[in-house]
Amino acid sequence: MTRSEIAELRYAVGQLRQSISALRSHYGDANMVRRLENDLERLVIDAEDFEQAPPPEVTRRPGETIYVPDSKSDEAAWMGAQDEGLGFHSRPRTK
Repeated sequence: MTRSEIAELRYAVGQLRQSISALRSHYGDANMVRRLENDLERLVIDAEDFEQAPPPEVTRRPGETIYVPDSKSDEAAWMGAQDEGLGFHSRPRTK
């Protein structure tokens, strides 16, 4: 992550802090506001950790092909999974 990306992240976190502060002034100590504040503090901690010790960068060559086998997968791994959004049911529906 470059210095400008870190600065942009800090700016976005600052904007989020202002937005949550506005929500607190409008809605008080509501549960949702407290959760947002907790999420914000977690984000601040994670951003600082990232800045201090960034993980190794993932390098992928442009145009690199990722192989996805077209062989039949182990259907036992999908037992009990829902078919929502697929538009069809390849097996009996789960309950």
